[in-house]
Amino acid sequence: MSKKLLLKNIDVEGIKTFEVFRKHGGYTAAEKALKMTPDEILEEVKTSGLRGRGGAGFPTGLKWSFLAKPDGVPRYLVVNADESEPGTFKDRYLMEYIPHQLIEGILISSFCLGANVSYIYIRGEYSWIPEILEHAIQEAKANGFLGKNIKNTGYDLEIYVQRGAGAYVCGEETALLESLEGKRGNPRLKPPFPAVKGLYQCPTVVNNVETIATVPAIISITGAEYAKMGVGRSTGTKLISACGNLNKPGVYEVDFNLSIEEFIFSEEYCGGIPKGKKLKACIPGGSSVPILPAKLLLKTANGETRLMNYESMADGGFITGTALGSGGFIVLDEDQCIVRHTMTLARFYNHESCGQCTPCREGTGWMYRILKKIEEGRGTYDDIDLLWNIQSKIDGNTICPLGDAASWPVAAAIRHFRDEFQWHINNPECLTKNYGIAEYATI
Repeated sequence: MSKKLLLKNIDVEGIKTFEVFRKHGGYTAAEKALKMTPDEILEEVKTSGLRGRGGAGFPTGLKWSFLAKPDGVPRYLVVNADESEPGTFKDRYLMEYIPHQLIEGILISSFCLGANVSYIYIRGEYSWIPEILEHAIQEAKANGFLGKNIKNTGYDLEIYVQRGAGAYVCGEETALLESLEGKRGNPRLKPPFPAVKGLYQCPTVVNNVETIATVPAIISITGAEYAKMGVGRSTGTKLISACGNLNKPGVYEVDFNLSIEEFIFSEEYCGGIPKGKKLKACIPGGSSVPILPAKLLLKTANGETRLMNYESMADGGFITGTALGSGGFIVLDEDQCIVRHTMTLARFYNHESCGQCTPCREGTGWMYRILKKIEEGRGTYDDIDLLWNIQSKIDGNTICPLGDAASWPVAAAIRHFRDEFQWHINNPECLTKNYGIAEYATI
């Protein structure tokens, strides 16, 4: 089992309360950080090599360094807790069971950035989590870690929790900011970037929950020590949301040196696939990243063991590789139908498109209708080629990454499982007769 930084105290009874969290070392990193200068904190984060845990994997310290600092203009830290990516639920786990880990991270990060007001923007479906966060904020404030003149440092910080309305597109940082300002959550054109003109047209940093919750660990052990964990540019540890056909689904904190095979099949982690069935495929980074068949999931195209890190996942590009993304690890066994799963994802992205960009607005619905046609046994070989053409016209041609997120699953499914699409076309009698019955999905 890898060393735990975020979840080391997750099983301690009462850890969500300030008192218990404090007894187990909580807020000691904040006390240390408040005695440092903002530049010193920034340097530790840069040295750590921490990369954004929301999906993009952009270096956190570098992102913070872009923040504009004009005189007399407020700066903001916004924590992205929208977590709408299908298959991803590790941020929810952190906020629900160890909320002070996030609050401490916000305090340190806000102090570093010079922000006196910070927001947690949380997805609407997490209806019970805001109360947990609000309670943790009040506890931290009552104990002098939020509010005015924190620990006699002269630094002030207020944290507010803002519920979203449940739109997937608000996971994109500029759409999130639009929603936070009370407007429709449509992505903005960039530039300007949020670091220059973000919330209320002021310099803003937007970071994922896991990213900010990791900052206290970096300050505690130092950025240099954190960087020694993992491999290459994948430093530290990563939370993985494991689901699908697994004996032990759940949230795991893994070392980047861990192999995918060990993660799926070892008893320390997911415990293998139920009923001894074979591994067919996996979407390893949330629904938007390319699906991989078992042979390319466990080994790269060059025959090397594929590891649970950014570089190893990306080995081979999107032709024979994929992406770690948000860490939403969805495992499919031999009985799962790739066409049906792809259709379900296409339906989701069509529903969640904000409609601002024509390729996404029209293309996502077009892909869904074609996939539904194939899935129901009414497809033709031309439909496969048409699907490929449509997704290629969406990819890279929209304001925000939702268009990419919709096109990549379709492209990867056709690339790796074209024979399964062809089976649906060649066996319409099986599909039309048994549509809605799971047995036909065994190919």
